[in-house]
Amino acid sequence: MNRMVFRDAQWERVEPLISGKANDCGVTGKENRLFLEAVLWVCRTGAPWRDLPTDLRN
Repeated sequence: MNRMVFRDAQWERVEPLISGKANDCGVTGKENRLFLEAVLWVCRTGAPWRDLPTDLRN
């Protein structure tokens, strides 16, 4: 089941605002979109991180 919230067009608008991009100094995020989707899932459901569905885990 697809649990993603962001459509591609929405993600393109949000992506430049997220830290950990390839052009940022320091460590970069590997899956920024997946992380943001996971945060939104936890906020939506109220479930703890340990209950994240497997398709939202790395």
